[in-house]
Amino acid sequence: MGEDGSVTSAPQRPDGPTPTPRLIATDLDGTLLRDDKSVSLRTVAALAAAEEAGIEVFFVTGRPARWMDVVSDHVHGHGLAICANGAAVVDLHAEREFVQVRALPRATALTVVETLRTAAPGTSFAVEMTTGINYEPLYPPFFQDPGAHVATAEKLLEEEADDTAAPVLKLLAHHAELAPDEFLALARSAAGAYASITRSSPTALLEISGLGVSKASTLELCCAERGISAAEVVAFGDMPNDVEMLRWAGTSYAMGNAHPDVIAAASGRTVANNEDGVAVVIERILAERAAHQR
Repeated sequence: MGEDGSVTSAPQRPDGPTPTPRLIATDLDGTLLRDDKSVSLRTVAALAAAEEAGIEVFFVTGRPARWMDVVSDHVHGHGLAICANGAAVVDLHAEREFVQVRALPRATALTVVETLRTAAPGTSFAVEMTTGINYEPLYPPFFQDPGAHVATAEKLLEEEADDTAAPVLKLLAHHAELAPDEFLALARSAAGAYASITRSSPTALLEISGLGVSKASTLELCCAERGISAAEVVAFGDMPNDVEMLRWAGTSYAMGNAHPDVIAAASGRTVANNEDGVAVVIERILAERAAHQR
């Protein structure tokens, strides 16, 4: 069930004919993946068919590179994926090697920590780096990482802050009492001048990247390298961290389980992730393309 209830009827397409895209950009959790984090056989087949038809597929996710095993076997062609909400481009064919990093400067991260501690007392932080995640003692243990360091965010960001320090991909901020959208609005008001702030979790967990870094801006860079315009991109998403990407793409779909802001940003709507909403649209695009070629 999405934040506004799932859509189970036929997808609502954008006005006018569906263009034949050169690139499909899709979020993972809540979008391409089912709730059990699996990729359905139908979706696997649709992704392969798109690539065979010459349409590139980019996975564009808030996940770090180390969590990309779930889709590594389903990347064809270029093998690239956009991770950490645009902070990294990784090569899934080369064991998640970092191809590009758009880091959050440590000094900026420290400013955001200080600002949010004042604006929202009780906020706890984690620091996602290219080498893994470290977190504060009060940060909820969403996923245990035996290699993580535990200390205050200030210490985690200041230690080894020299040219050899691992780049910071994003800062994570959690609040135990504020509602998710309330926390997001508060954080953007207080610290939005320093960094890009969004969320993809159903809890009050914010994801903070370098200013101007988003799924959309990194996807735009990847498309520019390929000579692909926004008009030639079809994008899919379900949460606020997808909004900029859906607005940028020429054609975009909110999932049936999407957040209201995502529905407002997208040009169309498909069925929920558990009903293979991405595959439904890809199948229709390929069917229309085949019909036009007859």
